[in-house]
Parts: sequence; structure tokens; C-alpha cells
Amino acid sequence: MKVAVEGCCHGELDKIYESISYLENKEDVKVDLLLCCGDFQAVRNEGDMKCMAVPAKYRHMQTFYKYYSGEKKAPVLTIFIGGNHEASNHLQELPYGGWVAPNIYYLGYAGIVRFKGVRIGGLSGIFKSHDYKKGHFELPPYSPETLRSVYHIRNIDVFKLKQIKMPIDIFMTHDWPRGIYHYGNTNQLLRQKKFLRQEVESSTLGSPAAAELLDHLQPTYWFSAHLHVKFAALMQHEAKNNAAPKITKFLSLDKCLPHRDFLQIVEVADRPGSSEHLEYDPEWLAILKATDNLQKPSCNFWNPPQDNGLHTRWDFSASEEAMMKVVSDLSGDLCIPENFSLTVPAYDPSRPQPNAHPAYSTNPQTTELCATLSLTDIYILAGQSGQAYGEEGATGATEEEEDEDSTGSVDEPSEYPTDTSGLSSSYNPDEITIEDEWEEVEDEGVECAEGKGTDAVVPEGQVGSQDSDRDSSPQRETANRLILPPPCTAPESEAPLRSLRPLSLPPPSASLSQGSSEEEGSFTSARVPKRNSGETTQGLASHTGGTPQIKRRNQSIYTAVEDEESEG
Repeated sequence: MKVAVEGCCHGELDKIYESISYLENKEDVKVDLLLCCGDFQAVRNEGDMKCMAVPAKYRHMQTFYKYYSGEKKAPVLTIFIGGNHEASNHLQELPYGGWVAPNIYYLGYAGIVRFKGVRIGGLSGIFKSHDYKKGHFELPPYSPETLRSVYHIRNIDVFKLKQIKMPIDIFMTHDWPRGIYHYGNTNQLLRQKKFLRQEVESSTLGSPAAAELLDHLQPTYWFSAHLHVKFAALMQHEAKNNAAPKITKFLSLDKCLPHRDFLQIVEVADRPGSSEHLEYDPEWLAILKATDNLQKPSCNFWNPPQDNGLHTRWDFSASEEAMMKVVSDLSGDLCIPENFSLTVPAYDPSRPQPNAHPAYSTNPQTTELCATLSLTDIYILAGQSGQAYGEEGATGATEEEEDEDSTGSVDEPSEYPTDTSGLSSSYNPDEITIEDEWEEVEDEGVECAEGKGTDAVVPEGQVGSQDSDRDSSPQRETANRLILPPPCTAPESEAPLRSLRPLSLPPPSASLSQGSSEEEGSFTSARVPKRNSGETTQGLASHTGGTPQIKRRNQSIYTAVEDEESEG
């Protein structure tokens, strides 16, 4: 089946769906599934925007509300994970996943589903060591601290995913697994993102939690985003249990901006005879049931059970009996019910409400799933526990003030792995100040527009958007070798991914320039329609050039990590 993979969505659903439609019409193909790798921004109304960790000047309604309200319907089944710019109060309603709009499915804090027999998993958020051992305790209205901690991944979700035993086809994270950049064209990455050099050379860029999941799950494909750059890699894992070593094809994509590689088509082998509907995964649901009593909506540190003589149970993997019980609980029907419903009013452009407050709502989808499988709605549990301090801290510093007060970066003690021994110290550069993350793309947009492939202009008048003119670039060169370059060697060589059927977009305009066609890997590549260079994102300040600088925020939180660790 044809799977469209998208990097950072940033609320640009109309443009992404139009890009897919354009590609389908030009190449006479049908995309079966869209996967979005975070920063989805499922913003339903003005209240949701206040729950999104971006400065007020970058808060725009975008187009998701149209799909939430029913004004539009997603033309292709869409599955997404959360990133670090989300309407967090909305996603918290669906801790185990669910529909945020018809035909648009969120995987939850962590989740695995099946489509056409293909197992698709994901982990939402980004890694941050000082929040990693906490529970999901946050509630709206968020304080400046919880506005960010709410999207930091937690060890309970990683622990659940590490109980998976059966093969995974596709896995998604927002931030990259730590070290994956050593298995692709590292030099090309550093030419595009010069400010990452120190972290790449010291192997401290990315998520150590994702790296451990990569080693454990060893999926066929791993898709990410977050760093706003296209990068492909091929990682051969160590052989296990006398089996042939597995290979993971890694791909990270950009955000939806002019002349950027934000969308790519990958051909994934489905399983004939499998359901055409999105389905629950019995192994994952059995793990959710087994680990339900481990969840605590607390800001105190928690260590997962281990085989160290201190716990009566440490293996929560799913037995065949447990999986059959899940199937029985669902009355033998694994199809995920299409039971989306509005939980808050949708944005009405004719009646704006800029003073709307963030909503704390339960979601009938979560209520129904919890009742069926005897699970705990941890969002409700957080509200009952009294642990959340969002309302008490809601009058704290604004996001802009907090970003301005941020000074430099510090070394953080790594709290990963999660056992109580061998905690090492490592630098964690997982979070770029929002101004830098958003503004540096404007600076690089010019560079990316020069000498990178042939651009094809989308004809005017595309249905569904008033500004649908965007650019597209055709298929790059592909390689057929499956020879893994060792880490940090042969940096100029491309990551040799197996070729899939190319999707070439011939330029419809004679006034287009021809550039180089160098590209990472050989996923079925298609730089599809994007915004014209004259189309700017409202509110983005111009970057004055030079290398973007990484700045850290929440300095007081960083300096309190050791105290938190001693309390845990």
C-alpha cells in the first residue's frame, strides 16, 4: 500500500491533503494512509490555542477546526502522534488514542494499531530527562512549567512499549532516536543544520528512550520529524536468537514550508485478506490491561519494576490467553469504532472568542474503551488526584517572558535507563527555543530553494484552499544497495535504502530550473506541492542570517533536577 509520511504538520492540514491529491492526480496513484510525525496541532477553538506551547504571536487557528467541526473530512485515513507544539488539553482526552476528527486518529501517549495487516506504533512527545520518571499529572489551565512538561514522554509509556514481542512494521516518534544520525549521510545533515554539529559529534542529539525502543522493537520503518530537515538512514541491528539481523529504514522529514521536503510516499507491503478498517492491536491492548495499575498521575519519580528481587512481577508482556481475553472483551470485533464526537465547541470564524478558557473535558471514546477493557482514564484520575498544579500556576510568566529569560544551556544528568543504578550524565539538546525553531526555517528556505531539484508549480484554482499555489519537486536518485555504513565512517555515502517504485513529478512549467538531485536514501521520494516562496507564514519574524543558536528555557527547572532525583 502507498503510505504518505509527513514531518511536522503545524496545523497545515489543507495544504498537506492538497499536496497528496496533486501527487495522486499527477502520478495516477492512490495514497492509502497518511502518517504525521507530530506537531499536529489539533486546535479546536481559541481555548485550545492557549494550551499550545508556542508564543502568542505564533498562535494561529490554521485549518484543523474545519475537520473537527465537520466542515471538511480528511480525504485519506490519517494517523498521527503528538510532538512538542500541540493542543495538549485536546490530546490528553485520548490517553489511549482515538479520533480527533472523522478519519483522523491519534495514537495516544503511546499506541499500536493495525491497518491492512500492517502494525503501526508510535510514541508521542519529546524526551526530557527531568520529567521522564513522572506520571501524567498535568491538567489545564497549564502553568508555564506544565505547558511544556505535558508533552514530555514518560517512562511508563516506554515501559509498556518494551513489553511488545511481536514484530512491528512502522514506528513513529517526534524526536529522533539518539545516534541514528551515524547511519546516514551525516555530513549532509550538518551542512543543512550546522548548529547540530556538537551534539552529533558527541552522540548526544536525540532521545535515549527512542534509541532503546529502536533496539527493542527493530521495526521495518521508523519515521520522525522535529528537527525540520529531511534525513534518511539505514540501521542494521545485532542478530537476536540466532535469527537474521533486522534492518530499520529511518526517515525524518521537514515541516510544511516552501521548498521543503515535508512529504514522502513509501510503499509498504500490506497483508492480503486483512481488514480495510483501522483495527485495535490485541497484543497492545493486553499490555494496557496488564500495566493499568502501574499508572500514577503523580509528579513524583517512578521506576518500572525489574528483575532485581524487589518486585513480584516485572514481565508484563502479553500471553496468548491475555490477547484472547481482549478479543473476547471486544466481542471478537477488532475494528476501531468510528465513534468520534465533539467534546468542546468548534471555532466559529464569524464569532471569535479570544477570551475563551482552556477546556478540561472527558472524551466518550476514552470512557467507552476504559469500560470495555477495564482500563483507567488517567486524565480523570489526574483531575481527582489533586496532584496537578496547573490552575495554581496559571498566573505565572507568559511563554514570551519565559523564552526571553532563558539563558544558555546546561548539562543535565540523564535519568535513562530508568533503573536506580548506573545513572550517567549526558547533555540533552532535545529542545530548541521556539523562536529559533520557527524562525530558522525562513533563513534556510532560501538555501533550500537554490539548486535542489526541479520545482513544479501547482496549477491555480485547487479546490479546498484559497492559497493552493505551491511548489513540488520530482523523484531523486535511488540506490539499490543494502550495505550498512559503519557509524561515523564514509560520511559522504548516502544511506543505501532499497529502491521502491519512483514517483517522478514532471514539471508542468517551462520556466523551471534544474538543480542537483542528491538525496538521502531511496524511499519512494516525492517533494510534493508546497507553498510558493512568496507565501509567508503569518507572524514569522525574519531571521537575520548566521547560524541559528540553540537556547534553553526553564533554567530553574534544570537546576532543580538533582533535587527531584534525590526525592525520587
